Amino acid sequence: MRILIMGGTRFIGVSLTKILVAQGHEVVLFNRGNKPAPVNGIEQIHGDRTNASELKDKLAGQKFDAIFDNNGRELKDTKPLVELFKDQISHFVYVSSAGVYLPSEQMPHREDDPVDPQSRHKGKYETETYLKAEGVPFTSIRPTYIYGSGNYNDLEAWFFDRILRNQPILIPYHGLHFTQFGHVEDLATAMSLVLGNSQAVGQIYNISGDRYVTFKGLALACAEAVGKNPEEIEIKYYDPAQFNLEKRKAFPIRVQHFFADISKAQKELNWQPKYDLISGLKESFENDYLANGRDKVDVDFSLDQEILNN
Repeated sequence: MRILIMGGTRFIGVSLTKILVAQGHEVVLFNRGNKPAPVNGIEQIHGDRTNASELKDKLAGQKFDAIFDNNGRELKDTKPLVELFKDQISHFVYVSSAGVYLPSEQMPHREDDPVDPQSRHKGKYETETYLKAEGVPFTSIRPTYIYGSGNYNDLEAWFFDRILRNQPILIPYHGLHFTQFGHVEDLATAMSLVLGNSQAVGQIYNISGDRYVTFKGLALACAEAVGKNPEEIEIKYYDPAQFNLEKRKAFPIRVQHFFADISKAQKELNWQPKYDLISGLKESFENDYLANGRDKVDVDFSLDQEILNN
């Protein structure tokens, strides 16, 4: 297939590009051109996707069998692509988010659970709704927290920073909220398995790791991944309501239970995560955190200290 990837040079796109090229597909990347392609020799089209007229000009006359939209956050980001290619492509794979679900007393989230109209990811659900209404042969992917090499969000690195520098790990409340991490390579593999699978057209799939972990358990897993005795790290709990944090982010994860059922993807895509939490954290620590020298940079712990001092 000739495949267009929106993005392709950061995080999800890097893993997905490598997988699709290895499978023999012809891959074309559309991005701003700020970073090199993850695979030598593949075609790149440089442009700003948030500028609809520029996107259409750059892609006019192109032919694709499938599109992976990795970085469309709002409907206006994706609509121009659909207007250009909906009658041409056999598959449109959209990266949504498990953050669209309405918080619930019953967990894990399943694909048919209600969505939250006030979610900060509501643009993704609006895009899913649009793709369905337009009759686009789409599949929507809803990850939870994504981690692994190339992660530009401070998730696992937030814990690594503190563990390596013998700083206390500050966890809100009791540390017993459950969350879920999925490795970026596992996500990209699942996305690649959508192609050519007629059963996947019109479907939504939660994609993540196959186990859930408490905030405390995540801190202990990060310690093990960096080679430290989990019993030796210092964890301190605090009540965020006691501090005037405003928009400052003292903890990298939403303070609620947040995890999703991935059994539908496992069954219908014949997919299983390659990484458990510890092996995935080790991959990220060794191939990204250490490889990029983050262990040697100065880290600002002033917000942590502010909490500890009260």
